[in-house]
Amino acid sequence: MPNLIKLERLTKAKFAPFGDVIAMEDNDWFPINNGTTRRYHHVGKVQIRGDDGQAGISLARGGAFHFPISVSMLERHPLGSQAWIPTGNTPFIVVVAPNGNDDRPDESNIRAFYAEGHQGVNYHAGTWHHPLLTLAQQGDFIVVDRIGTTPNCDECDLHQQFVVDGSYADDH
Repeated sequence: MPNLIKLERLTKAKFAPFGDVIAMEDNDWFPINNGTTRRYHHVGKVQIRGDDGQAGISLARGGAFHFPISVSMLERHPLGSQAWIPTGNTPFIVVVAPNGNDDRPDESNIRAFYAEGHQGVNYHAGTWHHPLLTLAQQGDFIVVDRIGTTPNCDECDLHQQFVVDGSYADDH
C-alpha cells in the first residue's frame, strides 16, 4: 500500500527550506514606468554554479494530472535553481523532499504543496522535487534555470511508493 502525502497550502514560510514562492501576494513592491506599473522585486533568487552555466528562460507545456497522483521518483538540479511560473492561472502540485544522509531524498519527510495558478516556485539548487504535475488541465509555464553543457539533473527512484490523493494536511 502506498504512503499517503497530504497537501499543504503553498506559503513562503512552509516552502522556504526548498526554495522561493513566486507570487505578488505577501511581497513588497514599488512603482516603475512613471507609476503605471508595480514591480514586485526579487521574489526569487536564480542560482548558477559551474563554469559553463548561464541563466536561461524556457517555455514548457505540462500535461494534465488527476488525483490520485503516484510519486515513485524525484529529481534535483545540483548546479542551479529552477523556477516554474504558470502563464495561464493553472494550478499545479509541488512535491519536494530534503536531502537525506545518504545523498538521496529523505523519504520520511516528503511534502506536497498545492500551488494556485497565480503562484510559481523556484527550487533552490540541489532540492529534490518531482517533475511538473499540472493539475486537471494542460498548463503552460515559464522556466528559469541553468543552461549549460554539464549535466544538471540527478534522478532518484524512491524506495517506497507514495500517492497524493488531493486531501489536505490541515483545514485548507
